Amino acid sequence: MHKTGLLGLCVPVWNSVRMASSGMNRRDPLANKVALVTASTDGIGFAIARRLAQDGAHVVVSSRKQQNVDQAVSTLQGEGLSVTGTVCHVGKAEDRERLVATAVKLHGGIDILVSNAAVNPFFGSLMDITEEVWDKRRLTGDRGLHSSLQSISTGKNERNPADKK
Repeated sequence: MHKTGLLGLCVPVWNSVRMASSGMNRRDPLANKVALVTASTDGIGFAIARRLAQDGAHVVVSSRKQQNVDQAVSTLQGEGLSVTGTVCHVGKAEDRERLVATAVKLHGGIDILVSNAAVNPFFGSLMDITEEVWDKRRLTGDRGLHSSLQSISTGKNERNPADKK
């Protein structure tokens, strides 16, 4: 007589949970999606861009410095991922508009927006920051990207025929 015990019953369940969480059961869940990620040439932004591209999205990366954009694009394309990039300082309206326009021109629209960049107009003790500075720090990047998205009139989503109705 063979005793299995509780651990023997859990192994098949654990394996299926591990496979699901590692992505082993899914294939390109973001295929045909376009992701725009600000401040995405290093650190968390780069990791987010890489994962979105690994999941099948076309990713547009950005940084304030061209050399950083070039290095990130080269690295990710070297991994066989669909990535383009452009310089963008989210504190500058013209840069935000160029970033959005690049994604729209190359891919026909934007499905995913990751606002990873931050604007910090204050240097000093956190205890000395006014409400106005907190609002600017928290909202400038996101609000600016939102207005840049609104300023480009692309009509209905041309990549999805159902949206043309």
